[in-house]
Amino acid sequence: MSDEFPDRLSVDPNSPYYNADILSRDVGIRFKGIEKTNVEEYCISEGWVRVTAGNARDRHGNPLTIKVHGPVEPYFRDKK
Repeated sequence: MSDEFPDRLSVDPNSPYYNADILSRDVGIRFKGIEKTNVEEYCISEGWVRVTAGNARDRHGNPLTIKVHGPVEPYFRDKK
């Protein structure tokens, strides 16, 4: 398995950007230099992350998210 991140990655299994192999390696996200633990999706080339908005849910029970723009730095927490 390579250490390259896809340009876009999501934790939602219904998303076309979901990748279980990469997520199994415990991915961390630094956004504007601060580690974020509530990231649902990110895009490196466009420079945004989608984070959960508290405990709010939509009508289907999915967490509500907010898109925030800035520099995105994904990394692996495991040291393989």
